[in-house]
Amino acid sequence: MEHFSGMPNYRNIYFILCSLQMMTKTMLDFAKSMAKELEDQASQNDNGETKVDINKFFSELTVDNISYAIFGSSYKLGNEVFQAQTELLGITMETFLDVPIPGFKYLPTERNQRKWMLERKLKSLLTQIIQPRLATSEYGNDLLGVMLDSCIETKKGGKQEDLSLSLEEIIHECKLFFFAGHENTSLLLTWSVYLLSIYPEWQDRLRKEVCKEFGRESPNPNALNKLKEMTMVLFETLRLYSPALFMQRKTVTNMTVGSIKLPKGMAIVIPIPIMHRDKEVWGDDADEFKPLRFKDGITRAAKVPHGLLAFSMGPRSCIGQNFSMLEAKSTLALMLQKFSFTLSPDYVHAPVDMFTLKPKFGLHVLVRPLDKCN
Repeated sequence: MEHFSGMPNYRNIYFILCSLQMMTKTMLDFAKSMAKELEDQASQNDNGETKVDINKFFSELTVDNISYAIFGSSYKLGNEVFQAQTELLGITMETFLDVPIPGFKYLPTERNQRKWMLERKLKSLLTQIIQPRLATSEYGNDLLGVMLDSCIETKKGGKQEDLSLSLEEIIHECKLFFFAGHENTSLLLTWSVYLLSIYPEWQDRLRKEVCKEFGRESPNPNALNKLKEMTMVLFETLRLYSPALFMQRKTVTNMTVGSIKLPKGMAIVIPIPIMHRDKEVWGDDADEFKPLRFKDGITRAAKVPHGLLAFSMGPRSCIGQNFSMLEAKSTLALMLQKFSFTLSPDYVHAPVDMFTLKPKFGLHVLVRPLDKCN
């Protein structure tokens, strides 16, 4: 099988290079601001804790992080991009419930007009960010800058020619980066806190690991990979509550999978949640939260080396995998240093498919600041 190709190959450049570690300071700065807000809220209550929808906090945090990663000093405009894109995604979700009527999407209904307006706004915002850089040839060292620089075609002799992508294509890439870099990490953090809340013994284990490594000091980006138990918990969270719900592939030749014959050119949809709970792959405890299954790494966690599909695999593996894991580790480490958290009594567990796997009613937790890290 092959992936749906045609996308530029520069996508992994930013997320793989050491600039990721340089981003950790910014990630931690945003996380500290979030922690300060939680501490302030808790200090106003007699019981010393506060009830919050932690999903909303993580959503805002990851928007700031990916906005800064993509747009650098223009990240405030990036936040406006996020607001418009989120509303546009909601409208797109609504259309899935409609009875398909040919030509209906072209009619000037209230919803269609709102959608068109948001699409124009998105294009305008991204153009405001992109065009000044193109005009001055000062692309910047953020993700957008890397993208623009790598898209420059040069003539023989090293003279600059033109961008290999059109403005429309660059805008599309920015929107894709934004969605991939924000949504997946936000939900990974959300579902991790959920699982650590219902398995407090693992919350204690991770806190001890973090405190042993960093004490009360800010997590060191060079040492985040030493958090082995946290890595196991994050992988197990991705297995049980993968933000991505399916992936697509296309057959490049006639082939047979089991007893099923697949012709060349057929699109294949792989349902990730079903694969992640397949007892033939993961064992009889596939429905249970057991991070230790990842103690020897991803490839040995299941009976097949590519059992974990949360970041896809092969050339179509998630473009933000390294970014997402670094952001999740640094944020969760800081949270464990500063807080304990338990589920609110009124929490209703209702994961729902909204392109990604989200908590339908949010994730309400009781957050209590800690006096010391132990």
